[in-house]
Amino acid sequence: AVYTTLADLALVASRDQTEPTARALQQQRQQPREITLEVSTAGRRREPPTGFAQAIPGTLVMFTLLVTLTSGAVMLVIERQQGMLRRLACAPISRSGVIAGKVGGKWMLALIQVGFALLAGRILFGYQWGAALPALLAVLVIWSAFCACCGALLGCVARSTGQAIGLGVLAANLLAALGGCWWPIEITPAWMQQLSLALPTGWAMDAFHRLVSFGDPASAILPHLTALALGTLVMGFLAARLFRYE
Repeated sequence: AVYTTLADLALVASRDQTEPTARALQQQRQQPREITLEVSTAGRRREPPTGFAQAIPGTLVMFTLLVTLTSGAVMLVIERQQGMLRRLACAPISRSGVIAGKVGGKWMLALIQVGFALLAGRILFGYQWGAALPALLAVLVIWSAFCACCGALLGCVARSTGQAIGLGVLAANLLAALGGCWWPIEITPAWMQQLSLALPTGWAMDAFHRLVSFGDPASAILPHLTALALGTLVMGFLAARLFRYE
């Protein structure tokens, strides 16, 4: 307000070349302003999660993918090499049924791993899983299914246990790094944040942080759940198509 008044005084004095009067100032105030100020709220500030708030979800997402991807692929390769899958070819069960059984077993293994991580994070480290726990559990259930389908798909394309382990470890670490499991994705450049949202690990981590660190409602992660569910269906379909008995 002070600067506006001083500017009006200077403008009236330079224009009229006389002492400014109240009438002159009033006329000046009625003139349209060339520069205006618009004020709006930017919303609640979001601090990047640090410490346990980053490490616990990141470890959970990464190692669920790593363990399920490698163990699921290796078991399929071993069963194929030992002829166990050829025996199933004589059974009245489709290839999709075989893959569904393999995926179901690894899904249960991933859920056990996730359940242990939830309890360990709460009991050992005092980590608060937030008020939207049902939505968070939905993310973890679908994430576990996605990891199980990825393990089955890798087991269908790998030719040896070395390939299965190597590709599984490489893919899990690469997706974890780019998806924000190793560090808060919020501190990275904008292009990397956008890249993370194109990766399944990024969907899971962003859903975690929205629900736990930022306190968003459950409706905020509906796109994440949809993307993970579609990814699970795609991976399961590809695994069933590429499955072979020998």
